[in-house]
Amino acid sequence: MININSEYKKLKKVLLHRPGWETENLTPSTYERLLFDDSYYLKEAQREHDEFAKLLKSKGVEVFYLENLIAETISISKDIKENFLKEFIIEGEVSHHSHLYIRVKKYLDSFKNNNELILKLMAGIRFSELPNVGGKKSLRELESQSDVFVLDPLPNLIFTRDPFASLGNGVTIHKMTFKTRRRETKFAEYIFKYHPDYKNTPLYYNRNRSTSIEGGDIMILSKTDIAVGISQRTNPDSLEKLAHNLFEDKKSKVLRIWGISIPKGRSWMHLDTVFTQIDINKFAIFSNYKFEIFQIAKTGSDFKITSEKMSIDQLMSKIFNIKKVTLIHCGGQDPIHSEREQWNDGSNVLAIAPNEVIAYDRNHVTNDLMRKHGVIVHEIPSYELSRGRGGPRCMSMPLERED
Repeated sequence: MININSEYKKLKKVLLHRPGWETENLTPSTYERLLFDDSYYLKEAQREHDEFAKLLKSKGVEVFYLENLIAETISISKDIKENFLKEFIIEGEVSHHSHLYIRVKKYLDSFKNNNELILKLMAGIRFSELPNVGGKKSLRELESQSDVFVLDPLPNLIFTRDPFASLGNGVTIHKMTFKTRRRETKFAEYIFKYHPDYKNTPLYYNRNRSTSIEGGDIMILSKTDIAVGISQRTNPDSLEKLAHNLFEDKKSKVLRIWGISIPKGRSWMHLDTVFTQIDINKFAIFSNYKFEIFQIAKTGSDFKITSEKMSIDQLMSKIFNIKKVTLIHCGGQDPIHSEREQWNDGSNVLAIAPNEVIAYDRNHVTNDLMRKHGVIVHEIPSYELSRGRGGPRCMSMPLERED
């Protein structure tokens, strides 16, 4: 069951992905295409991620892993597994019925354990791993002198926040901006279509839409209000489609979507690189500019769009009907600390209960400031994980919080 109506109330269930061999398949020549700036040292990245999961469990949070949920899903029936593999291979730009497809499928069929199969799909498949079928090689294989992978690795899967988002009792499954990330949402599509625990979940956006939206831009502020960043990776048209679906669903309680237009660039990748919520009146924030903010409000069977320029504290004061909003600035507004800690996701914290967050240990200036404002801060090691340019919020998708 999905139940997410806030960003800060007690976290009960969360989805993670433990970094795997997909990160070892990153190379400097593929950084730009695969949206990375650097490589992880896998053993240390896994240790750090395990510390993250251990901390969550110690606070009473039930931790689920993406790799396990999709392995359980394709184990339900042979038809589900066959359809999933066919679609996954084709979306990796291998033509159906081609000789290359036959070789890839034969290789995947050699996996008898579905967990191992899923981890291999996430890690990527090299041409050199494919079995010899009829002594032939594909033209793509012969022509691509520098192309090692027939199916690319998916190193961004560690950021479980992006491919789908929990919203009320439903989900949005996303059209990712960059082609390299689009196969990630195939996992969510099958989980929410077939997994016995999630197959009846309402769907408010699907991955086959024409315009992009990503989970790092979606913030669930209350049962009636959500904020969505209009960013490098979320198209404004997607907010209107989302509004239409939410307002049309009689079970949805959402009355307003607040579209926040942020600068379009990698350092401002998603809305949660700008701010995250700690408590009803407290936020970790990088910048409190006056943003162009669009209110999409339900009006009967339709909606009305209005706009005005507001800072984040003004917006949250309006939404929550509170006089004082505390903003804790990344790096304390010192120009050097602020830029350094923003780059390492100092304001991208995960609230696990009101006034209690998980943060990267390296962002010591921001973490100390949060403590001075009475926030309980749990630090996790971040020597390797921070290389991915995503913090604790990016690496987690809440499935259930207390109301």
